[in-house]
Amino acid sequence: MEKLKATQQVAPSAAFRVAAWEALMGIRMEASQDVSSSMSPNDSVDLSIKEEEIKWSDQDDLKFRVDAIKGLAALLNGEIDSAQTLFGGPNSCYAAVGNNQTENAAFTYGEYLHCTGDFPLATQMYEKVLEAASREDISGNLLAAGNMAPEEVSLGATCSYGQLLSHSGKFDEAEDYLTRALQKAEEQFGSNHPKVGMVLTCVARMYKLKAKSEGSSSIMVQEGLYRKALEVLKAPAINSEGTRRQVDWRDIISLARGEYAELLLIQSNRKAEGERMKEWAEDAWKNRRSTLAQALEISEVSKPTVVDTRIGRVIWLP
Repeated sequence: MEKLKATQQVAPSAAFRVAAWEALMGIRMEASQDVSSSMSPNDSVDLSIKEEEIKWSDQDDLKFRVDAIKGLAALLNGEIDSAQTLFGGPNSCYAAVGNNQTENAAFTYGEYLHCTGDFPLATQMYEKVLEAASREDISGNLLAAGNMAPEEVSLGATCSYGQLLSHSGKFDEAEDYLTRALQKAEEQFGSNHPKVGMVLTCVARMYKLKAKSEGSSSIMVQEGLYRKALEVLKAPAINSEGTRRQVDWRDIISLARGEYAELLLIQSNRKAEGERMKEWAEDAWKNRRSTLAQALEISEVSKPTVVDTRIGRVIWLP
């Protein structure tokens, strides 16, 4: 993190400095540090944009990337008005994704649309990002780092698109994209990496939605997926009260454990276990804007919860 801060000061161009700031903000979000939508690169970045001989379109791209990170911070904080102002609707930067290093920003915009229920436009954004990510000559030239690097964006967009298809009731397509995301996570990070656990959580949630939509039951499948996801995420034991608020990936673990608890509570011989798991998840849930019960409610799919694998956080607007 300190190296990224230093890079902002000495990097040779505005593009390098914005990329360093983008990565720094991503790390802070992943570490669950407080981030504000008012944060921005230091003043030297803005000065360098004005001083360097670059095209206005390039300057717009850099501003777009900064605004997208601010918008992501606003989403995490539940500041829907700020997010709406920062994203401001589709523009030439989004339309040209794949040509000007804006894939990460377009992906974040897609998540904003996803969370606010604009599924058609979110679909367009996710598909544009995935198309751009498939072009090696483009992704290889991106100025990006940390959890905002091209491979993270590709994984995140694949997983989020799978979640969107699930929220749209297109379960066969959702399973296809989530399977791709799982393969990407395992290939890029290894089978026991937390990113794999995040994707497995999304797969389990897809089966939950599918079972509810079809009036069927897939308890054993869901339970197996939640158990594996929590194992890979290294979720602490339920009786480890002292670690509830210090655990990594806390909101994803809380979400997975809360939904796992729901499966146990409908089984008469496992209600006690379910109650303990539910209590742990509710206590560990750190979203100050809502209760875990609200986030678990899936009947209102117009504003779904979305797992962002880049930063390991749950995005949800009550």
